[in-house]
This record gives sequence, structure tokens and C-alpha cells, in this order.
Amino acid sequence: MNRRKALTLIAGSPALAQTPAPSHTFSIQGDRFTLDGKPFVIRSGEMHYARVPREYWRDRMRKMRAMGLNTLCMYSFWNAHEPRPGQFDFTGNLDLGAFIRTAQEEGLWVLVRPGPYSCAEWEFGGFPSWLWDAPDIQVRTTDPRFLAAAAGYIKALLAHVAPLQITRGGPVIMLQVENEYGSFGKDKKYLSAIRKMIADAGIDVTLYTSDGSLPHMLEGGTLPDLPSVVNFGGAPQGEFANFAKFRQGVPLMCGEYWVGWFDHWGEQHHTGNNEVHLAGIDWMLQRNISFNLYMVHGGTNWGFMNGANFGTVKGSKGYEPTITSYDYDSPIDEAGRLAPKFALYRDVIGKHLAAGESLPEPPKPLPVIEVPRIELKESAPLMSLMGKPVLSPRPLKFEDLGQNYGFVLYRTQAPASSGGRLEITEARDFAVVLQAGRRLASIDRRLAQTAATVSLTSEQPLDILVENMGRINFGPRLLEDRKGITEKVTLDGRELNGWEIFRLPCKDLSGLRFSSKPARGPAFFRGRFNLKQTGDTWLDMRGWGKGNVWVNGHNLGRYWRIGPQQTLYCPGVWLRPRGNEIIVLDLFDDSPARTVSGLRDPVWAAL
Repeated sequence: MNRRKALTLIAGSPALAQTPAPSHTFSIQGDRFTLDGKPFVIRSGEMHYARVPREYWRDRMRKMRAMGLNTLCMYSFWNAHEPRPGQFDFTGNLDLGAFIRTAQEEGLWVLVRPGPYSCAEWEFGGFPSWLWDAPDIQVRTTDPRFLAAAAGYIKALLAHVAPLQITRGGPVIMLQVENEYGSFGKDKKYLSAIRKMIADAGIDVTLYTSDGSLPHMLEGGTLPDLPSVVNFGGAPQGEFANFAKFRQGVPLMCGEYWVGWFDHWGEQHHTGNNEVHLAGIDWMLQRNISFNLYMVHGGTNWGFMNGANFGTVKGSKGYEPTITSYDYDSPIDEAGRLAPKFALYRDVIGKHLAAGESLPEPPKPLPVIEVPRIELKESAPLMSLMGKPVLSPRPLKFEDLGQNYGFVLYRTQAPASSGGRLEITEARDFAVVLQAGRRLASIDRRLAQTAATVSLTSEQPLDILVENMGRINFGPRLLEDRKGITEKVTLDGRELNGWEIFRLPCKDLSGLRFSSKPARGPAFFRGRFNLKQTGDTWLDMRGWGKGNVWVNGHNLGRYWRIGPQQTLYCPGVWLRPRGNEIIVLDLFDDSPARTVSGLRDPVWAAL
């Protein structure tokens, strides 16, 4: 890449240590996985370290073991670990080495899914947006620029995994090559290149591929000498019948058994079909078929990290941003509580334990609290974060500005006319049209909106605030989902030129100057509160419009009155007894609420 640094900085690099001797072995013998030479059925659950506060990792893993699982499956997200070219972060919540070691301490084997593509309803499928520093780069191909960037990431990431392989005394038994590539392409040279990167990084455990069971998916996404697993969410009989037409005499595994589903903004909240899933797990275990429950614990898309899809919206194809919660209707819910289905899963798995195996009891529940209503009496306009503008004849995209997430404000002088039809080609993904802080219109990409009728005055500049609601993470559209105003703006057919463009990533809020005087337009609202005790809670955002919430510096994610998510999960480990600060960004100036309270349970309701 043209900005890639020659010197790679690795935060949280693995310490050099003598490689321990392996105490266990994992292999494939015929149609069975084997552990220490004996047949082994992988009973796995998916959990992603970036979606769960580090302080809660062990609690969630103990609950997995109590449900009957013996393995943890995990994605890594490239854009989280390498936010800028050559600048890596493996600290805090991104310390995957600590995550894997904790799993080993809790008696779990580990499946690693490093990407470079992850999907997972995560922003851009895990790809960093700086890949588009080369505007014509082709991700998930043999484009040399993409392969060079991916190789740097794979090498840095797997330096933390290699010492933790079962061949060196660790818990990692298998590692996935790419991810559901058969749903995207069929280039075996590309898959082989990713495989070579992994081997070059010192990985010598069993490698595997993961795809749907349809013929074109298996043909496109597999390599002939690697085991293949299939992903699905319904009855397993037909899925494995499809797989049998492709390959026989090999271990069978469901690499993702979808026990719930994710939500998009404006939809109803999804739940899984317990009857189907419990019967499916029972059927697989009766036949010694391995599985991975996706998700056993979903967690949260903190900050701006949710992804998006491009599918059917109100009867037509459209953009579908994923909500903040990744609860997924999992057996262990977003806050780590045992959902009613947990006991049902434990019972069905418990019927198929090996001789001498027993299930531990779940750990005690973590505290959950209510928070009395907090008044947010201070405010600061979003525009107060504006720095020096970038000047351009035409609008520039986020990627042109070197900005990954958040907002960009586009400003131009309004013409002398009194207004008319304002058309944006194209606003990705949500635009608020303003003049002098007054909201004139909103333009929502979900609804294929591109224009609005506005009334303007010539004395004030025209502002268009555009929010990146999440880059597409699945399918061919991920190749083209640049953000911001992607081409031009016209007023009654006349193109508007001469733009001042302001970056508003909202990553650092220290520049805000709050006042008791009400702010106009999109604004931040601040309040402070104390607690009698700390614990997990859900912030009730009903009555607010659209925006994000920060608590003690942690960006909890997006809220939007359209639902289905009406509350935001706030982990108790991010709260303290005294001196808590909450900041709410609201893009709408017609929201009546300027208070927030904490509930003991989430609220799901789509408007």
C-alpha cells in the first residue's frame, strides 16, 4: 500500500519464550477427529473477544463449559487489530493471546478463524477501510496489493497464536483458511495464497475451510487436501446429504450452527427455533458429528463496528445496516445471562457425554442493576468538534479523507435561490441536511432516498452531515461500499461546488465544550451520576432520536428510534460507584428526551 510503513509497530507483541512440549495431540483419522489418538467430537461455541469486555471472558467461558461445550471458536477482525497500515494493536480487549490462554485455563480447546475476511456482521467484514488507499484494489483476490497487506496482518496476528497451538502445548487444535469463500468466488490460487501465509506464520495444526453446503459453495471455497465444514441453521440431515455428494469418508462438522440470527435497523427482533435446533444438535451428537454453535454468546458491536448487508428492504433490494446488539438470541445473552434456552441445550448435550464426563455447574450470575433517571443538563453542538476543513470542488468520500468511521460534514454556500429539490448522488448512509443548525431534511439510504425538498436562505451555508452506518460485510457489494457523498450534490438540477469538508470521526470527545445553554442541531448531551452498586444495565434510549452513547469514555454503540433495539447494554465493569459520565449524541433536534435511565432487561420494539 502507498501508505504502508516499512517499520511495523506491534503493540502487545507476544513475549519470546521457550516452546513447551506438546502434552496432547489432535489429528484426523479416516472419518473422525481424534484427540490423543481417541475419537473426539468437537462441541464448540462461537464467541468473539472484540465483542465482550475482557473482564467477562472467563465468566462466559465457564458458562460454555457448564452448557456442555468443550471447544471455543473465535474470529479475529483485521480492522480492529490494524486500524492504520502497519500499526497493530493486541492490547486490552484485543489481546487474543490472553483470550486463548484463558480458554485453555477453563478447559476449552480453541478453533481460530483469522480471516483475513471474517464477515460476522462486522464493519466491512473485518477489512480495514485503508485498503482503499488504492482506489481500484480488489479484496479477496490475488491482487498483489491486497495479498501484501493481508500477509502483514496474518503474520502479526498469528505470532500470538503460533505459541498456543496444541503442537506446542496450547489449546488451538484447528485454524480456518479464509471464510465462506465459496459464497464469494472460486479462485483456488487466492485460497492457496492465504493458506501459504498461514503456514509461513508458523501454523502447523490442522487447517480447514468453512462454507455453505450448496455445490457451488463447496466447489469454490474448499481446497482438496483440507477438511471442509458446512454452515447452516436448520435441520442437519439435508445439509450433510448435500455434503456427501461432494466429499465422503471425512470427519463431518457443522462449522456454524445458527441458533439465532442478527437484526437490522427497522426490522423485528429475530429469535431462533429451539425445537429445530435442539433436534439438530441431538441428531448430530447421535452420529458423532461435530458442531459449532453460532453464536453461543454474541456480545455487542461496540462503537461504529457493526456491519451491513444489501438485501430486501420493504420489498426491494436495499442497504441493511446491522444494529449495535449482537445478542443473536444466544443461549448466553448479550450481558452473559443464561437465557431460557441454555438449560435446554445443556440437557440435550448432557445426553451424549463421554464415559466419565460430567458438566460443571454454571458460575453465579453477575449483578444487574437499575439506574435512576439521569438528567443530561449540558450540551455541546456536534459542529464544535470541527477542525480545519479539506477544500474540494466536489464532495470527497470518507476513504479519500483517510477516515474510517463516524461522520463527515459537507459545507457549501447556499445559492441565492430560496431552495428546491436537493439531490445527493449518493449519500452513504444517512444524511442530515442543515442550515444554521436547523434540520431541513434527512436522507436514509435504507429506504433508497436520494433527494428532499428544502427551503434555504442565501445568507447561511448549507451543511450536509453524513454518517457511515456500517460498511457491507457480505456479498459482492462489499467491493464498492465507500462512504460519504460518493459523487455530487445538485439543487434543482444545478450541481453545487466549492465544498468545505470536515472530518468528525467522534473518536476523541475531549474537545467538546459543554454549556447549560441548549445547543442547536445535532448535539452532544452530558450528565453525571453516582451508583449505590455497580452492575450490568441497559440504557433506555426511548424518546431519543438517533446517535451514539458514551459512558466513562466507552462508546456503547448506536441507537435509533426505529428499533428494534431500544436499549444499549452497558457492562458493569465500565461503571464505578461515583463520578460516572454519560454523553449522548443525538442527530435529531425534535427528540423530547434529555434523560436516560438504566433497566434490568433490554427492550425490543420496532416502530
